[in-house]
Amino acid sequence: MAPSTPLVRAVTTGFAAAVLLLLSPSAVAHAATQPQSHGHTADFRGVNWADPRDNYAVDAVVPSGLATTDDYGTVYRIATGMVLGFRQNLGADTLRLPINPASVGTAWWQSYRGAIDAATASGDKVILSYWEANTSKDGLIDDVAGWNSMWDTVVQDYRDNQRVYFEPMNEPHGYTLDQWVSVTSGWLARHRDVPRQRVVISGTGYNDDVTGVGAAPALRGTLLSLHFYGFWASYTQKADWLANLAPRIGGYGYRTIIDEAGAPMTIGLNYGAHNGNTYTSYFAAITETAHDQQMGLVYWPGLRFGDSYSIESLAAGGQLVDNSATGVAQLRWGYGFGSTEPVNDLPPAPPGQPLVGVASGRCLDVPGFSTTNGTRLDLWDCNGGGNQSWNWETNKEVTVYASKCLTIGGTGSAPGDPVLITDCTGAAAQQWTFNADNTVTSVANPALCLDAVGAGTGNGTAIDVWTCNGGANQQWSRG
Repeated sequence: MAPSTPLVRAVTTGFAAAVLLLLSPSAVAHAATQPQSHGHTADFRGVNWADPRDNYAVDAVVPSGLATTDDYGTVYRIATGMVLGFRQNLGADTLRLPINPASVGTAWWQSYRGAIDAATASGDKVILSYWEANTSKDGLIDDVAGWNSMWDTVVQDYRDNQRVYFEPMNEPHGYTLDQWVSVTSGWLARHRDVPRQRVVISGTGYNDDVTGVGAAPALRGTLLSLHFYGFWASYTQKADWLANLAPRIGGYGYRTIIDEAGAPMTIGLNYGAHNGNTYTSYFAAITETAHDQQMGLVYWPGLRFGDSYSIESLAAGGQLVDNSATGVAQLRWGYGFGSTEPVNDLPPAPPGQPLVGVASGRCLDVPGFSTTNGTRLDLWDCNGGGNQSWNWETNKEVTVYASKCLTIGGTGSAPGDPVLITDCTGAAAQQWTFNADNTVTSVANPALCLDAVGAGTGNGTAIDVWTCNGGANQQWSRG
């Protein structure tokens, strides 16, 4: 569960004081006004700070931890804490933020500007990118007039801040290459006072290929952005991912920022062991490409509530904490920190699969991403999180993230006993059989099935074991 907003405010206020002590007024002023060199883009080492809705919204976009009721000062303090946390934990110096017409030129814009101002005053670069609404998601600008008005306001407010970069649209997959070049060259003509080296032109499709925009004479001098994800293929070898990625970049790596790339960080994967797993081999390839070609890399997401890809979380005290030590190490290597790639001989943890109730269509879930022994399981809408990713071991234990096992509580073998997570011990109450009829039975008592209590199908329905009866509430699918 996401921490409450007051808790975030209290702790990040302390972060703000810390970062202001670290930066003298002259250093802040110098950092906020100095342009960057673009012989390559390696100086973009960053994260996306995202709205829990994935930035697609018809109303205002609000990065996780902020609220539209926050005033400018509150946003500034929270954002300062976030920037400091990303810098301390990851080495990040770039923040990518979403905008849309409902967020700009509004009361929220007067507050939201605090995030941009805090980041640039702290020495970060900021990439502002337009997201379409969640009503169509067709890869097209929703309202061209509104989009132009939005960018007119943003450019007027930030054209003189040399640390702010403008990305006209995120993932323009509804346009052909020629159409997209026309749209973006029109943006450049409208905003001639913005230096081209501060404009980031998205690759075609889902930002997945920059060769077309890179070759377009009308876009000469701009930066380019690329997105690349592990769910786009099923390779388990780094070499295959590298071969897939290379033609998407072509000879334009020196202009390109990979401003979205990420992988599950909450399900126990070992990103130091590259091959043998889709996500670890993918992440090895994207970080190696960024490292070797000195390309900018902006991770998706640095923080987004409810996203298993989020590389950071807010702890109970409000501070940012790493979700995966090996993921952070691999990302930092991709940023260019360290002279050797952090490889070890440990096998990658399996990525896990959801267990989906046939009757409910909802997933077997650990409430609140808890790692506490004795937490009772329930049904919840499937979200791809580590708290819904189960690994089927050869010894018939079913483990979730944090090395906890699916366990029968109570007597461990009687109808109605609750199903929990606890430390793995190999006990019979932690061993299960997935059967051809889609039931999951207990090794401790094969007459008992994994069961949604009372044949319930709604969010929060508790899970127990019950005498197998053929009911749909006792049937489960993997994946």
